[in-house]
Amino acid sequence: MSTHVSISRRSIQVLRILVSGIFLVAGFNHLTNVEKTAQRIEQASFKGIAHFFGEPQWLIILSGIAMLGAGFLFLIGYKTKWAAVVLMAILIPITLTVQVGQITTLGPLFKNIAILGGLLFFILNDTDKLLK
Repeated sequence: MSTHVSISRRSIQVLRILVSGIFLVAGFNHLTNVEKTAQRIEQASFKGIAHFFGEPQWLIILSGIAMLGAGFLFLIGYKTKWAAVVLMAILIPITLTVQVGQITTLGPLFKNIAILGGLLFFILNDTDKLLK
């Protein structure tokens, strides 16, 4: 038995555009503020997660490039599911490293959880088919 859920095409486009904005801004900030971002990692409770993956400065540069690239593809709706997977793969370690374990960052932690929900929507649903 198949269930049909009616959803507005425009709402899918708006959600995709709004979610992509955070990654475009964050990617730009990573590339223009590498040292400041590295200092935030060094002050984080779980900085070991970042160090596990490599040198923080290189991770910041690579994640900035990936966020800009995948964020742009997500924005224009090209390979949306795969762009969302890449963005989620970047978002999870950043969230675990910088926001988890710090009482002062509960707002940004839940913001990232909400963004993760937006990405999961595009990963779990074939929105490319819905928009055709």
